[in-house]
Amino acid sequence: MIEAAMIWNEPNNKSHWDPELDPDWSRFASMTILAADAIELENPAITRVLGGISPIDAGFMSLMKGYGVLDHVDAVAVHGFPLDWNLWQMHEWPQKLAEIAQVTDLPIWVSEAGVSSFGAEEVQVWGLRRTAELLLGNVPRVQWYSLYDLPHAWGATTRHREVEGSSYYRHFYMGLLREDGTPKPALEEFLRHTPEMGLVQWFHFEDHRLDDAVAWMKRLGVTNLRTGLSWADSFRPNALDWFDRQMEALADFNVTITFCFTPEHRGLQPHHTSPPQAPEEFAEFCASMMRRYAPGVRNATMPERRVSAA
Repeated sequence: MIEAAMIWNEPNNKSHWDPELDPDWSRFASMTILAADAIELENPAITRVLGGISPIDAGFMSLMKGYGVLDHVDAVAVHGFPLDWNLWQMHEWPQKLAEIAQVTDLPIWVSEAGVSSFGAEEVQVWGLRRTAELLLGNVPRVQWYSLYDLPHAWGATTRHREVEGSSYYRHFYMGLLREDGTPKPALEEFLRHTPEMGLVQWFHFEDHRLDDAVAWMKRLGVTNLRTGLSWADSFRPNALDWFDRQMEALADFNVTITFCFTPEHRGLQPHHTSPPQAPEEFAEFCASMMRRYAPGVRNATMPERRVSAA
């Protein structure tokens, strides 16, 4: 069951939104407002969440507030990885949340928190335990990133790649399960914190791990999950067949569905981080996914939007 729709992922991170094409994020703000309104029109009961920001930056949140974006969402979200990529320490989690709370009264979700096992699997165990101590009970959602290690052959969604040095390779060790599906020590620690702690797991197009992931999540007592439906993938052959299979497999969970990734042929530049040529097309993608997977009672007080097909 879809309980929330997240609009984009890490919009203040160059790996997910191109600041050279949108240096003041005004294009992002306009697109987000269109998408949020389109989602509400389809199902007013769905919680609309601004894409989790990474790094946690109160200045970016203030910018979104200035554009009026926060008037069109029900929650904001942050991502934190203090043992891997952030320039702050684990014990500063409450301070980072307080900085965002100074900007907005909206609920703050931690839609990604994680620790890699790049250096040592024991470090991940400690990091998970400390994350739980600092966050559970203090925010409405804490979602651990992630269930599976990212397979090395797939590559990480980042613009920087190997020039990051070890930072790039940490992307491949964020899971509670190794690439071969065997459990790491942190799995047992995670089990102590469900169902309060949820999971983040991205599924690639026709991902072979889907059924095993569902089985693991049920075994672990997971009830809330964040995943995504890719706008770019929606143009692949048989895309709806895959989307249907994914959403059917996840039907027993409270799902936050993330909408992101610009199709190359619909961007200002041919890249998934590009602002779209027509932001209304992204809004219509979000609306169409709501109609298909989380139909609600249409809000008759809002005007119906008609968008031409790409």
